[in-house]
Amino acid sequence: MEFRHFRYVLAAAEELHFTRAAQRLGVAQPALSQQIRQIEDELGTQLFHRLTRGVELTEAGRAFLPYARAALVASEEGAAAATRAAKGELGQLRIGFTSSASFNPIVTGTIGRFRDAYPGLDLALQEQVTSVLLRFLREGRIQLAFLRAAGDETEGLRSTALPDEPLWAALPVKHRLAGEGRIDLSDLAADRFIVYPRANGRLLYDAIVAACGRAGFSPRIVQEAPQMASTVNLVAAGVGVALVPASMRQIRAPGVAYVRLAPPTPVASLALVQGADLLMTAAVRNFIRCLDEAMRDPLSAEIVAAAQA
Repeated sequence: MEFRHFRYVLAAAEELHFTRAAQRLGVAQPALSQQIRQIEDELGTQLFHRLTRGVELTEAGRAFLPYARAALVASEEGAAAATRAAKGELGQLRIGFTSSASFNPIVTGTIGRFRDAYPGLDLALQEQVTSVLLRFLREGRIQLAFLRAAGDETEGLRSTALPDEPLWAALPVKHRLAGEGRIDLSDLAADRFIVYPRANGRLLYDAIVAACGRAGFSPRIVQEAPQMASTVNLVAAGVGVALVPASMRQIRAPGVAYVRLAPPTPVASLALVQGADLLMTAAVRNFIRCLDEAMRDPLSAEIVAAAQA
């Protein structure tokens, strides 16, 4: 039994006339009569009484009709769902992000814009370190990730770069430089540093070490913190100082002062990285479009500028 058979039965039941039902469906009346007869033969019972002027439903026909109608509705809904899924409006999109990326206003703006545009799609977000996110991308466990990776780490993967963020110094409030408006990185040469582990993502670690090198010293690393938020908390505890992306200043931890670094200011790079080509679905394309829109949005630009100021 095919879905067109259900349409024939439904039309005949509503018109109570095979000829009018055939005209409504755009088929020949003999063809419709033959198809309904085949359905009745398959069911082993009549669905219609043939009358001189038209037809009427039998008891079997009245019992069959709700199921025929439900089958048609289900098929139409299924077709609509398939179309929406093909457009990236239904289904699931799996996105990873590093802890520091979640503070970037373009990242949060993109996610919010995407949720508003595609409310029927399940957005599965997962926080992990960069090294794990890269592995998940290559394994197909996630489709996209906001992360901080060196160029050779994303070989074979597509990336969309976000604007670089300047690094700021996070200092304990009792630090000798905590009240300054701007400091040279070399002013921290004698301090103990808290850093994000290189094994978790070497781009940010290497950027900090390189910036210190250009400032004329090698940072004395006394503590590694697996999450950027825990780095700030360790600064508050007086364990040491840290260099953090500007957007991390949203963490208003008691005991921490954020101080701008004088030029040449080191930066933290961030990118949206795509998984394998086979994961380049319509939903992925839609998310990337939302990112492009967020980066072009004047309001986003103002927020980014405020975060970096």
